[in-house]
Amino acid sequence: MKSGIKTSLAHIAWTLVFLVPFGAYALFYYYGAGHQVRFVYPWILILMIALPFILVLQIMARKRSARITFSQYDVLRAAGSGFRVKLVPMLTGVRITALALIILAAARPQDAEGRDKTELEGIDIVISLDMSGSMKAADLEPTRLEAAKAVVADFIKRRRTDRIGMVIFGQDAYTLCPLTLDYSALTSMLSGLTLGDISGDATAIGNSLGTALARLRQSDALSRVIILLTDGNNNAGQITPEQAAEFARTLGVQIYTILMGQEDDAPVEVGVDLFGRKMYSKQRFPVNPELLSSISARTGGRFFRATDRGGLERSFHEILNALEKSRVEDIGVMYSEAFGRFLTPALFLLLFELLLRLFVLRRVP
Repeated sequence: MKSGIKTSLAHIAWTLVFLVPFGAYALFYYYGAGHQVRFVYPWILILMIALPFILVLQIMARKRSARITFSQYDVLRAAGSGFRVKLVPMLTGVRITALALIILAAARPQDAEGRDKTELEGIDIVISLDMSGSMKAADLEPTRLEAAKAVVADFIKRRRTDRIGMVIFGQDAYTLCPLTLDYSALTSMLSGLTLGDISGDATAIGNSLGTALARLRQSDALSRVIILLTDGNNNAGQITPEQAAEFARTLGVQIYTILMGQEDDAPVEVGVDLFGRKMYSKQRFPVNPELLSSISARTGGRFFRATDRGGLERSFHEILNALEKSRVEDIGVMYSEAFGRFLTPALFLLLFELLLRLFVLRRVP
């Protein structure tokens, strides 16, 4: 009787020897690791209730295990038990602990230790690009449109955290791309633009600003900006530039205007001569710098005049320096799988049990 009690206590003691440190490890992981933890299948943890019953069954199974009949029990008892016999209850502790760890792993623990918290300094920008017929003028090489496309593409390439959209306009205005951080897609759309894609018989500056404001209306950025590139005067559209500027001022949107071109009269390519050299003729494209300056002043932006490619580039650099940066905190919690924290030690314990059975506690048939 006393022997049975001692054996039972040995099983319990060995179980505690293994279970307590691994239990402390699990509690530290959940409460003391300093990061967010969750279980995808927390209901599986209910199986932990079965561990004490499994321990009892293990003890009872050991007692009912096969015994060798011996004719002289006193002689056997006097010989005593070896260290291997005393290690047998260890198998119960190893197995119960491994089972507890497997249950924890099956509950699929996840942690947010690698929280992706990025502070972004960004603004929402809509670039409104003139595509009226006057953009074929060659005072900005090779043409005003191609020079503008190159400078805008470089501007986009330099951005990192700004959402950028684009509006194109001629006789009417159209959204080429809504606000996006996909600069590659935006640059691809920009590079494919050619004169004639939309009607360029007139210049609807007011409509272009109205379309750009529609893109910015739902924006929650602290800084919202329109960059207007044009080489002409407003002569079409349902919205006047003054009305659009007032809407922008009400919404807190700044408008930066850039007037491209040297004079009202600009060279336009008309063909090539006998030697393949380009031929140009002067054409008149009325401009209105006072209108553009008024639009910028009313909305807190700035007016620039670019008479060559370098001037256009400098205008964009000055705009960048002038833009107010709004801070946006983007917190995205990325949960990573953590079942390996428990499954790996469980497998090691099962391997340890197997090695004990094969090489240390091997039974003789």
